[in-house]
This record gives sequence, C-alpha cells and structure tokens, in this order.
Amino acid sequence: MPVNRRTFLGRSAAAGAGAAIAGGLAAPAVAHGRPERHKRYSFTVMGTTDLHGNVFNWDYFTDREFDDKAHNDVGLAKISTLVNQVREEKGRRNTLLIDAGDTIQGTQLSYYYAKVDPITAHRGPVHPMAQAMNAIGYDAAALGNHEFNYGIPVLRRFQEQCDFPLLGANALDARTLRPAFPPYSMHRLRTPYGRDVRVAVLGLTNPGIAIWDKANVGGKMVFPGLEEQAAKWVPKLRSMGADVVIVSAHSGSSGTSSYGDQLPYIENAAALVAEQVPGIDAILVGHAHTEIAEYTVTNRRTGAPVVLSEPLKWGQRLTLFDFDLVWERGRWTVAKVGAKVLNSNTVAEDPRITRLLGDEHEKVVAYVNQVIGTSTAAMTTARAPWQDEPIIDLINQVQVETVRAALAGGPWAALPVLSQASCFSRTAAIPAGEVTIRDAAGLYPFENTLEARLMTGAQLKDYLEYSARYYVRTPAGAPVDTAKLTNADGIPDYNYDAVSGLTYDIDIAQPAGSRIVDLSFEGAPIDPAARFVLAVNNYRAAGGGAFPHVARAEQLWSNSDEIRNTIIQWVRAKGTVDPAAFASVGWRLTRDGDPVF
Repeated sequence: MPVNRRTFLGRSAAAGAGAAIAGGLAAPAVAHGRPERHKRYSFTVMGTTDLHGNVFNWDYFTDREFDDKAHNDVGLAKISTLVNQVREEKGRRNTLLIDAGDTIQGTQLSYYYAKVDPITAHRGPVHPMAQAMNAIGYDAAALGNHEFNYGIPVLRRFQEQCDFPLLGANALDARTLRPAFPPYSMHRLRTPYGRDVRVAVLGLTNPGIAIWDKANVGGKMVFPGLEEQAAKWVPKLRSMGADVVIVSAHSGSSGTSSYGDQLPYIENAAALVAEQVPGIDAILVGHAHTEIAEYTVTNRRTGAPVVLSEPLKWGQRLTLFDFDLVWERGRWTVAKVGAKVLNSNTVAEDPRITRLLGDEHEKVVAYVNQVIGTSTAAMTTARAPWQDEPIIDLINQVQVETVRAALAGGPWAALPVLSQASCFSRTAAIPAGEVTIRDAAGLYPFENTLEARLMTGAQLKDYLEYSARYYVRTPAGAPVDTAKLTNADGIPDYNYDAVSGLTYDIDIAQPAGSRIVDLSFEGAPIDPAARFVLAVNNYRAAGGGAFPHVARAEQLWSNSDEIRNTIIQWVRAKGTVDPAAFASVGWRLTRDGDPVF
C-alpha cells in the first residue's frame, strides 16, 4: 500500500506545529514576586511501552486473571488508574502521557480486531487499544516494530482512529525518503509567568522492521538508524523553540542487535542516542521488555545528563519523568530531571475503561474458547527449555507437513524437510480432552509466518551450535539447577531453537561453539554437503536472533498465514491430537556423554 501522503501531511501539521496545548495555570514552585531568574515550573511526563494489546488484567491464553511469579498486573485499565492519580496530584495541565510503541499486537484481543473482526473492514470496529488510549488521554506514541505485523493498511486505520499522533522520525517513504508518519509532536504547557513551556516529543522506531516485516514494508518504507535521525531532528526542534526535548524510542538501551549484520543500524540504540546527540533531556525507552526505573547517560559533546527510563511491558509499570525548569535569560531551562516507575499491581482497574471495552473483551473470550479438537494426552512447555517435549514436536510436525505439502510436485519435493521451533512460553499447555483455540494459540503468541529455506548439513551444524549458546556451561559432576541452566548471556527463550528431523546431543560441559555431538540424520552422521529444507519462521529467516546462514539461504517457499493459525487449522483438520503420532526424543543435554536428564 503506498504511503498516504494526505494523511501524513495533515497529521504532521497538527502534531508538529504546536498542537496539544495544555491550558491553565500551573502551581509555581516559587512564589510570585521573586526576581525573574528564579521563576520555576515543574511538570511530569508519564510513559508506557510495549503494551502489546493489553487492556484488561487478563490472560486470554489461560482464560483467567493475569498473574506471574512476581504477581505483576497488566493492562491499560490499571495504567489509567495510575495516570488519574498522577494527574490529581500534579494537576492535569502539568502532565503529558506518551508511549514508546508495540501497541496493537500481542494478545488475542488485539489479534481479533486485526484478523477476525478487522478494523479495516467497511464500517469496521474501532480498535480497543485506540479506544482505551483515547479515553485515557495519550498525547503521543512512537511506532513499535510490531505495529507493522498486520500490514500497513491496519496500521493506517489504527492511526486514523487515534486522537493522538503516532510518531516515527525514522520511518520513511521508500520512494521519497520523507517521513511516512509525523516525526514529532509539540506540546505547550502554560505557566504562571506568561511564557509557555514548549515540550517536543520525538518518536523513533526500530530499524529491524525492515527485516522482521519485510513482506509488509519492503519497497514501501525504509527505517534508518535512530542516532542518524535524532541528530537531524533534535536541532530542528530546538530551533523551533522547544524548551524540553523528549525522545520516545522503540529501541532498548543495550547497544546490541539481534539481526547480526543484516542491517548497518543498531537495534537497541537508545543509550547511544543519548550519548551522541546533544539537546535531548530524557528518553522513554521501549522494545527490550526490561524495567529501568532511571538510567543517566552523559552526552559526549556537551557533558549534559540525559535521563532514560523503561517501564516494564504490558502495562505492568508507568514511568514518571519529573522535570524542574528555571527561567533564565529569557527562556526556560531544564534544571533537573528525575525518573521513577509506578507498579500497576498497586491499584484497581479503572472501571471507566473496563466498562468501555467490556463487550469487546467478552467477544474475544468467547472466540478463544471455541473447541477445535481433542487431545489424547496432556502436553506442556514447562520442561521444554531443557528437554525435547512433545508439545514442541507438535509445532514442528505442523510445520513439516505444511512445507512438504507446499513443495510437493516441485523441484525440491525429494529433499528431507526439517523444522525449527522455540519455546515461546513456559506456561503453554495442551490439555487432555477438548482443545480450544486459546490452547493452540498459546503455543505461538507471535504473528510469525512460515518459510522454507535451503540449508546444508554443515550450515545446520553451525546453526545448532549457535542455538546451544543458550545453556550455561555446567561441568560434569556439578549440580544442575534448571532455574540457572538456560538463558546464558541473557539469551531469551525465543532465541533457542530445537530442530526436528535430526538427532543430536548438546554437551553443556563444553564451551559454546563446541557443544553439538553425534549430529545424525536417519541414523547416520550428517553429510556436511547434503541439502535439507528447513521449515523456519519469518523472524528467524529474516535474521532475527542473528542465527548463521539462514537469512542468506535460498527461499524455496513462504506463506502469508500466521503459524498460529496453521496450528489451529491443523488441529481442526485432524480432529484428534495424538502425541504418539509425532513425539520423539531428537535431542538431549549431556555432559561427557552422560544424559543430564
């Protein structure tokens, strides 16, 4: 879909030329009558990120109230209560509320209104996230990479439904290289002293979109680096009179990338932006799904501190940036910035939000509880990160059958089909007896699609060695604690792949890179030159996780339907899920040849 220039220009003019004026007088920090240089004003910017379709404190995959080991709560209904409290304390006109992206993907609520009852349909519904965020009163939101998962038409429709701008200074029209979304918004906060405080919010999104959603954005949009675009826009915002510049960045702070050398840009670049680009006062960080209450980076050119904060995902936390300003030499100057996070589990859901979206919630609950088949045995992912479990074999079986059927009768039909799968959730389960949509969908919470790539035996060995970095090196004879065995160097569960169709041991006593032992195909050592078809999700095939070889491997086939839907349709077609038909132990953890489990 070509970029809607009319939509962009209209929104950009509104968002970038002094929109969102917060009227009224703020309570001064210093009494009237003091010398002009001592005039002071304080305000607060609240921030969320990685909401991922969470409105209610509800887990649609378990069909009950959300809970985790830390007893966190989720959802915009909880955030709304916190926001109301802050506005009551600070004065609504002395606050702004922004978001750092990944809004419309992640729950079955957001999926339902993108795919089942899509917002793009003629006279279609208003997206629940737009309804909730409008009701709460967001002032601006940056684009996240997952905003593009359902295609540009869904994103554009969501944009139209929002009463606030979606910002993306580094989301450019591929043809004109001009911004495809408003780069920034300007907000004016009135003070008791006549001169408004002008607060600019610059939105930056993730360059990885070009890889992860290539099918949706290829040839339509490009996504240059955050540092480059911040260096372009921050001086402009200052020249336009911005007293305060806040960056809302859908980019973590670690300085790392998960897509290797597929792009010349850093995925998690927020701290680099703070360090390299002068003129930024604070950065709301997103994307990494970590909690950073306050993190100060010193700008290399000016020596000025830049305060970063990342609230925990799904509405579990609300960041508060507190700004203290002083009037000096005819302008407002930032004297101090502090940040902290509030925990949403300390408050009740805002009944205004739950009432607003109660009907939508009930529709989705009914949808996910539809029965699609039965299972002869219970299966769970609880041990899948360290053992070959039937529930992961189920994913691989579906993917293998799908790819084989797609290649049948073609030039690649004779090649053996292997498959990769990850444990996306350690709480996913298929019960014995009736299987519902939510059971099947819980195996695959991401909107990944399926591809077939051509790989050699040698490349697969490298691939598996890279995957096995996930385990903490544990010498033979040392105790094994499963709570400490996985996620070495912070590698997430979704970046550990098991490959079906091969047999192999992973010797966790050995250093990373030398762990794959007895790699075999059909009972014989694998031929390094042999060719295989790998059924692989589009995130991995595009370079996600920086696994070797696969991103440059020849693509033999691809599908536009989500793997989650493929699993659901497979269960519907089979009627009965029987682990005896597909489960096997293809890999195991060992130490010096002895099984760990």
